Amino acid sequence: MTGERTPDRPRTTARLPAKLAAHPSVQAVLARRETDQDAAGPPQVIDAARLRDLCLAAGADDAAAVSLDHPDLAGERAHALAALPGTRTLISLVFRMNRDNTRSPARSVANQEFHQTDDQANHTARTVTRALQDAGHRALNPSSGFPQEMDRFPGRIWVVAHKTVAVAAGLGVMGLHRNVIHPKFGNFVLLATVLVDAEVSEYGEPLDYTPCIDCKLCVAACPVGAIGKDGAFDALACATHNYREFMSGFTDWVQTVADSGDAADFRSRVTDAENASMWQSLAFHPGYKSGYCVAVCPGGEDVLGPYLEDRKGFMDTVLRPLQDKEETLYVLPDSPAQGYARRRFPHKPVKEVTGGWRAPAAGPGSA
Repeated sequence: MTGERTPDRPRTTARLPAKLAAHPSVQAVLARRETDQDAAGPPQVIDAARLRDLCLAAGADDAAAVSLDHPDLAGERAHALAALPGTRTLISLVFRMNRDNTRSPARSVANQEFHQTDDQANHTARTVTRALQDAGHRALNPSSGFPQEMDRFPGRIWVVAHKTVAVAAGLGVMGLHRNVIHPKFGNFVLLATVLVDAEVSEYGEPLDYTPCIDCKLCVAACPVGAIGKDGAFDALACATHNYREFMSGFTDWVQTVADSGDAADFRSRVTDAENASMWQSLAFHPGYKSGYCVAVCPGGEDVLGPYLEDRKGFMDTVLRPLQDKEETLYVLPDSPAQGYARRRFPHKPVKEVTGGWRAPAAGPGSA
């Protein structure tokens, strides 16, 4: 990293206790400060072009930096500083997913794509962090997704809100479905963030338009009515179904085990397929039950062409297979999601679950 360097560090030898000053490691560090360029300290301002090149070479498909002082990050400031005291810049990294994998009705294919891209995001963010560290900066990369801070559950379990940072850095806009839509790659992306204790010579600017084309396909695809045409979003309905094998869904499954009188009773409550799916989530990675809103979104320059050329064909090959798929939908009892699922997708079995969630009084599914 090149840029403006901090003033020379004050010499500390005279302030060190004699025993510490005589230690070979201490002497080596002090000698290096006297003879090499590290004595001036790391760059105070990181060159933006070289930083971007570093991120892309490490495996990111797009990257931009945003100051922690950006007004849109006011809600993130305290969390970032708690994670890395002295944070001055957040570096947002974007990673493309393979579109047809993500669209597959075989959710094993889609989930593998999510997990592979998530692994790439964490690996790349770690590589960027290492390079910044080696240049003399303090830097940290929170997890791209899971694992997260489960001691805070059901509160804020993430260290940094990657979507908020990406939007502030100009790498996309939040769509109707609450996913970031990148102007080129669409919503077929995962995100990571690196925190660093230096400024960057040039910061990204939020987009002045939205890549969302207002097609409402995400509304049509969601099997539990979590996305409203009017922009409303039922986060509880989304989490209850899509995150069935995460967090509260796992708690509900454990409660079912505990509440069952015997093996026969348990197997009358939970199907063999559900048990196998839960086992797979524990042995490998938790599986998302839907993610259909991501699968059908045509926003983004690289994605939009087939939709513009043949909208009916796009819906027949991308939307319909997900709508027609026979699958269990997980809903809270007496929730708007339950009514929506039964009315809109009568061919999909609907199963009531709890897991400690409380059903909302109303939501987009009740419209």
